[in-house]
Amino acid sequence: MVRLCSLSPTRAKLLTNFNIEYIQSPIDFDESSIKKESPKDFVYFVAKGKLNSALREYDLTTPIVVADSVVTANGKILRKAKSRDDAKRLLLEQSGNSVSIITATILKSQKLEFIDISSTKFIFDEFNSLDLEEYLDSKEWQGKAGACMVEGFCKKYIKSIDGLESCAMGLPVEKLLPWLEF
Repeated sequence: MVRLCSLSPTRAKLLTNFNIEYIQSPIDFDESSIKKESPKDFVYFVAKGKLNSALREYDLTTPIVVADSVVTANGKILRKAKSRDDAKRLLLEQSGNSVSIITATILKSQKLEFIDISSTKFIFDEFNSLDLEEYLDSKEWQGKAGACMVEGFCKKYIKSIDGLESCAMGLPVEKLLPWLEF
């Protein structure tokens, strides 16, 4: 059993898919407080900030899992969209492009602290404008790094993938599995 300190339904679903028992618990951390140019530095420091927030709220009788993801394209960090127009801009950066999704994951128990930074690279076909508008109208992009959903809207546009799909979905569970048997 782990405590997933994230309200992300996608991260929760990944744990369920891997038959990992979990408690989903909220934490409060302001990601905008992190000012890093490097995507790897950014996700690492956000994950560490989330962990520190979680440790103020919860003890380690149940191991804590935190994670953060960013999308990068054209050398830019594509954060969570603030509006529909912002989501469209972020998605157009990815359309027909090479995109990396980087996730930092931390598992902290009484006995260990495991930190992983993984990256999954995609090459996307050009997004169909009608599909894009329907996706934007659905609001499924809300709360998603880069407004990207590789398990949803973006899936049919994937030309190639290099890395774990779970990393791109926000929690590379395969990397956690060896450390869950304390």
